[in-house]
Amino acid sequence: MTIKFVTNYPAAFVPDKKLLVISDLHIGLETELLRSGIKVHKQIEKFKEIIDKLIGLTGANGLVILGDVKHKVPGAYFQELKDIPKLLEYLSKKIKVIVIKGNHDDGIEMLIPAGVKLCSSRGFKFGKYGFFHGHAWPGKKLMECNYLFMGHLQPAIEFRDKMGYRSRQQSWLRAKLNQDVIKKKYKIKKTGGLNLIVVPAFNSLSGSLNVAGGKNLSGPLLTNDAINLDNALAYLLDGTHLGDVKSLKKKFQKFLLART
Repeated sequence: MTIKFVTNYPAAFVPDKKLLVISDLHIGLETELLRSGIKVHKQIEKFKEIIDKLIGLTGANGLVILGDVKHKVPGAYFQELKDIPKLLEYLSKKIKVIVIKGNHDDGIEMLIPAGVKLCSSRGFKFGKYGFFHGHAWPGKKLMECNYLFMGHLQPAIEFRDKMGYRSRQQSWLRAKLNQDVIKKKYKIKKTGGLNLIVVPAFNSLSGSLNVAGGKNLSGPLLTNDAINLDNALAYLLDGTHLGDVKSLKKKFQKFLLART
């Protein structure tokens, strides 16, 4: 596999393209939390520090953000209007930046500084790699790819002990698109390998979805059976391989029954 998960970070690296891939920054979430009485520090300084470190670790010369750069929908908080251009301009001076529009990114066109490329939610193809957000069908050209990167889902695995303590850990998912569904949807006869990597949220405050819980799964690839999530392989950020989602669901349900 020509893709690496950067150990202990929600970032992937594509060595032959020297690309870092991250998703779901949700800048502006701090304002929403503050309005609920929860005060947290601005995340963009933390993002700058982490991305700088990732560039140093990998030698990347390109950065793909898979969408949901901003948080508020519809509209934008003042914080987003100020911080998003600031962060993207800072990054674009260090590395080539490509942003894919996510479902939280309405009006983001006004916030993209010169030197940063914005792509539609249908994503883009770069050699054998495809990149898209996940709330909308990806573009037809991406179905020629061997590897696809998707955000949006913000996957995690929930652990519970016998005392009922719960810990939700961000995770990677590796799956394969159903070629029959894809061929029918796009009216094509041939596809690429269609190996899918679901990227965890870069902003750890933005929440995550317990994929072993099996609820609230969104996006057309999931709701139209283009992805069989049960067969997806799950990995923690530290690289721990947890097995497939189907087995994790069984363990999760077994635990819930034991607690009742």
